[in-house]
Amino acid sequence: MDNYDIILNPLTTEKAVKLMETENKLLFRVGLKAKKSEIKKAIEEMFKVKVEKVSTFHTPSGEKRAYIKLSKENQAIDIATQLGLM
Repeated sequence: MDNYDIILNPLTTEKAVKLMETENKLLFRVGLKAKKSEIKKAIEEMFKVKVEKVSTFHTPSGEKRAYIKLSKENQAIDIATQLGLM
């Protein structure tokens, strides 16, 4: 699997923006078969950041999403700006 099969796209909901600001987390839609370790590796390679934790969940519509907690050296807002979300 390549990084773009694992990380499909970033999500910007009101909750995601609040998490960026308060908890230094990003929200991404990910591939259904992506494992937490693969998601962590893909994010670290794509954005050159250090990931502390990955939490995943399945939505009722069948999507898989991942909350990515970044280390203190990397700001979620900076990554969101780089992606054109902010």
